[in-house]
Amino acid sequence: MSVRVTVFSKDETLVRLCREILSELFGSEWALMTGVPGCVTSPDDLCIWDFAPGNTAIPQDSEPAKLCKHWFVLNRKDLTALQAVVGTTDLNVLLKPVTRAALRAFLGGANPLRNEQNDDSTGRIDAVRVERDEMLQFLIQANLKLQESEQERNNFLARSVHDFRAPLTAISGYCGLLLEEELGPLAPEQRKVLGRMLHSANRLSRISNGMFQLSVPHNVEPRLNLEKADIRDCFDQALHEVALVVEDKRISIAADIEPPPNRMFFEKSQMEQTLVNLLDNACKFTPRDGIIEVRGYPFFWERRIGQAASFDRTAERRVKKGMVCNSFRVDIRDSGPGIPAERVDRVFEEYTSYGGGQDRSGGGLGLAICRMILHRHQGRIWAESSPSGAVFSFVLPIQQTDAALSAVENGSAVAWLSGAGGN
Repeated sequence: MSVRVTVFSKDETLVRLCREILSELFGSEWALMTGVPGCVTSPDDLCIWDFAPGNTAIPQDSEPAKLCKHWFVLNRKDLTALQAVVGTTDLNVLLKPVTRAALRAFLGGANPLRNEQNDDSTGRIDAVRVERDEMLQFLIQANLKLQESEQERNNFLARSVHDFRAPLTAISGYCGLLLEEELGPLAPEQRKVLGRMLHSANRLSRISNGMFQLSVPHNVEPRLNLEKADIRDCFDQALHEVALVVEDKRISIAADIEPPPNRMFFEKSQMEQTLVNLLDNACKFTPRDGIIEVRGYPFFWERRIGQAASFDRTAERRVKKGMVCNSFRVDIRDSGPGIPAERVDRVFEEYTSYGGGQDRSGGGLGLAICRMILHRHQGRIWAESSPSGAVFSFVLPIQQTDAALSAVENGSAVAWLSGAGGN
């Protein structure tokens, strides 16, 4: 039985996030619909309501057996209003801004058989049912407290990171000034040390900028500065950024990047950051005298189910014509240790554990930033592992239509980026 979800919301970001998480959790065994007030849903549907005061298009039946399949997304200050409208405090609630981790945890429990009603003939004792309901209430309240703490933590982190970005920018500026010998000539060793200082300061500045972006509320979608660009230029800049690490470990980088299509639009600085983070991660785990292979090529991406489909270049011509390349794919393969199979889907999470050394269980902050950037560009990133190393791949959508191109040129990124499709 597939999972059926109906979302009652005008928030495209929330709908897109639900679609992505359902695809990750259930593959193709799910269906997502966007509801309108008054529409009829199946009894098996899981309904997600974007609540605001004055919104009466929510279930009025307060029976717990029916409300268990209704989740409410709302601001903390509106919780009392929702409870008054529905007539109960026994509700499944997600506080805005909704985080990917919280929504994933909720949808991960959306087993279609989970909420089936048991036959009363089983003779369930009333006292046990009361205790169960009390435990559920405690869990709901604990969940709300955890979400409130998460919001407070994010606000504190955003303020803190914002405060130390300015000193980092100053350090980078002074190092650059010294390297240009504006304050006097430098000895070769001094130039080398200053170069390393500038590299480290720039890296820390990128990390702090990524931390700041990760701490921004998830319901605030930043405006992308999209431009027609060549991803090969971004790769050249990323190589320059990791040159010191590559030189120190004597790593060989073999790159084969095909000319990208003309209709590729992305924010150049963010794509540079993505490639820097991925190359830096590959260098970190590649042994001395190892090799990193980079490949870029046009690709057919089945966005309906959020998965990348293999595109056989030797396929019969009619098949090729039906599977038009709609994205550009980049694969970065290193010769380091593989990623544990049970962790390969979690290396992009913000809070995964990391044991240091050659432990690849936790991907680190850089990979979480990569996922955030690709998500904003309506792309996708994933990892694969083998005994010979790890491969990190991402896809960027290719601009297809003149109407979409006009939307980009007018600054309306969401107009064309939201065309990824869904079940």
